[in-house]
Amino acid sequence: MAMNAEGGVAPAIEEMLRELAPQVLGALVRRYGHFDASEDAVQEALLAAAVQWPDQGVPDSPRGWLITVASRRLTDELRSDEARNRREVAVAAMAPADDLLARSPEDEPPLDRDDTLTLLFLCCHPALSAASQVALTLRAVGGLTTAQIARAFLVPEATMGQRISRAKQRIKTAGTGFTMPPPSERDERLRVVLHVLYLIFNEGYTTTSGPDLHSVELTGEAIRLTRAVHRLLPDDGEVAGLLALMVLTDARRPARAGPGGELIPLAEQDRTLWNPGFIREGVELVTWALSTTSLGPYQLQAAIAAVHDEAPRAQDTDWPQVLALYRLLDQISPNPMVTLNQAVAVAMVEGPRAGLDLLADLDADDRMTGHHRLAAVRAHLLEMAGDLDGARAGYRAAARRTTSLPEQRYLENRAARLPT
Repeated sequence: MAMNAEGGVAPAIEEMLRELAPQVLGALVRRYGHFDASEDAVQEALLAAAVQWPDQGVPDSPRGWLITVASRRLTDELRSDEARNRREVAVAAMAPADDLLARSPEDEPPLDRDDTLTLLFLCCHPALSAASQVALTLRAVGGLTTAQIARAFLVPEATMGQRISRAKQRIKTAGTGFTMPPPSERDERLRVVLHVLYLIFNEGYTTTSGPDLHSVELTGEAIRLTRAVHRLLPDDGEVAGLLALMVLTDARRPARAGPGGELIPLAEQDRTLWNPGFIREGVELVTWALSTTSLGPYQLQAAIAAVHDEAPRAQDTDWPQVLALYRLLDQISPNPMVTLNQAVAVAMVEGPRAGLDLLADLDADDRMTGHHRLAAVRAHLLEMAGDLDGARAGYRAAARRTTSLPEQRYLENRAARLPT
C-alpha cells in the first residue's frame, strides 16, 4: 500500500489504523494500566506504522505489530527516571508498577481479543460528566485528535485538552480496573455507552452552534463506533436499534442542506438524494430488532425514522403509524423531546390545534424553558392553524434562541416568507 497523492497515509491504511487504535489501546491499558502513558505509546506506534507500512508493507498481524511496538515504547517510558518519579506519587490503576514491567505479551490473552467494548465502558465511566464521556470516547476510542474534538465543539484546544486530562485523572482516582463491569451493572453501563454515541451523532448531525449545519466527522465516528459495538453485541436489540436510527437518519444528510449550506426541512428535501444503502440497512436492522428482541427506545426511534425514509414523497408519510410509535415511545421513555415530536405527529393526524394543546404541557417544563425547538415547533403549528402573526413571532423567537447559524437563518427566512 502506498502514500496518497498528497503524501499522506493511503486511505486503506488510515482506515485500518483507526479501526485498530482502540483495540491496541485496550490491550495496553489491560496489560499495563496507566491510561495516559498507554495512549501516548499507542499514538507513537500508529505514527510509526503510518511511516513504515506504506514503504515496507502491512505486516501479517497489524494488530500484533502495533501492540508490540506500543508495548516497547510504554515499557521504555515506565523505566525512565521521569516515569519512576511519577509512579511514586500516582496510583497505579490496574497493578503494582513492578508487575507492570515484568509482564510480557506471552502472559496476556490472545492478540485477537478485542477490548473496544471494555474501553468504551471505561470512557463512559459514571464518575464522568456527559461532556467528559463524549470527549474521552472521541479521543481514546474514536482516535480523533484533541484539536479535532475542540473544533467540533467550538471550544479552544487547550480547554478540550484540560477536559480530557481531567476525565482520565478522575478514572484513575476512581480506581477502576480495565475489566467489563459486573453483570449487575452491565446493562446500565451499556445504556450510558449508547447514550454517549447517540450524543456524538446528534451533535454531528445538527451542530448546536457555529456556521455549519453538520459535522460529517462526528456522525461518521458515531456510526463507526456503533458498528463496532454491534459486531461485539450482535444480539442486543438496542445496539441494533441505535445503529439503525443513525444510518436511517444519516441517509437524509445529502439532501438536508442547499448549495449555500442552508437548512432544508424534511418535507422539502429531494428524496432522490437520500442514501438507499443506508435506508436498506437501517430497515433490516430495526425489523430484526423489533421482531426478535425486547422493545427499547432506540428501536422505536429507528422505526419512526424508517417510516419517514420509506415514504417516496412527504405527503405519502404514514403519519398515523408515526403517531402510534411516538405514543408507545412516550410510554417507555418519556421526555420533553419525545413530547415535542409527538405534537407534530398529532398535528398531522388530528389537526394543529390538537398538537398545540400537547405543546402546552411543555411550557412548565424547566428543561424546555427558552429552548429554540419548542418555539420553532409551536410556530410551525401556528402557521398550520392559520395564525400567521403568532407563527411569525414564534419563528423569530426561535431564531434568537438558537446558536446554530444555519438554523437561525432558516427560522428568520420562515418568518419573512409569511404574508403580512
